[in-house]
Amino acid sequence: MTDSSPSPSLVRDLMTVGVFTCDPATPVQDIARVLLERHLDEVVVLEEGHNVGVVGQEELSQAYVRGDWENLTAEQVMRVGVVAIKADLPLKTAAQLMHDHKVRTLYITHHAGGVEYPAAYISYRHLVQHIAAHDLEELKNLGIKAERQSPLDVFIQRRDAARKSATKRP
Repeated sequence: MTDSSPSPSLVRDLMTVGVFTCDPATPVQDIARVLLERHLDEVVVLEEGHNVGVVGQEELSQAYVRGDWENLTAEQVMRVGVVAIKADLPLKTAAQLMHDHKVRTLYITHHAGGVEYPAAYISYRHLVQHIAAHDLEELKNLGIKAERQSPLDVFIQRRDAARKSATKRP
């Protein structure tokens, strides 16, 4: 990698802030759409604000093999638990933890008001992007210093998209 800046070495240098979540009653078809549209490996299942599990490509493919995926919900297919780490963990350690726990994604959680919820994540995709990067410019969309939209801008975009899809319905 060519650049005078130090190469990413900690989870916080490559992680993505913001985690897609769903509730236990979410149909697996909806989860599959989110994974494809957002290029995600998995989503976290939250119940009353707490992490209860994960639904990803592995869980969806297992449901597909069973043949009854059309009527299943997140709760019925989720992998129980979330592998949580600290943002200041070395990247090599995070990669080893993914391998050891046989998961594709690790979560950085936040504690507030007695609730622990996923705030960021790092996945194999982040590590592969780091390997493939020619310079740090290719990684500028990752890590704690990545440019992000304000929560208000995100809300407005989602609201406008919901309004637009509501007007398209017959």
